[in-house]
Amino acid sequence: MAGTEVVATGFGAWLARVPGRLVAFYHDVMAELRRVTWPDRPQVQQLAIGVIVLSLSIGALIALMDLGLQQLLVRWIPALFAGRS
Repeated sequence: MAGTEVVATGFGAWLARVPGRLVAFYHDVMAELRRVTWPDRPQVQQLAIGVIVLSLSIGALIALMDLGLQQLLVRWIPALFAGRS
């Protein structure tokens, strides 16, 4: 049977290919990282401040909604039914 090739299948074959695939993945990642345009310090500072301001704004909005719903559910709704039997 000259010229025939035996191809391994199954978990063992998959496991045998893992090291080579990991090395290829690492090389691809490093090549991609070399092509990245990294932000400079002022850009990082500006974006960080933007994220902090946005997070605080959303937190304040959620706090206001929480206080409003608390007033509605704890005080106003029970007051509607006070004195009724």
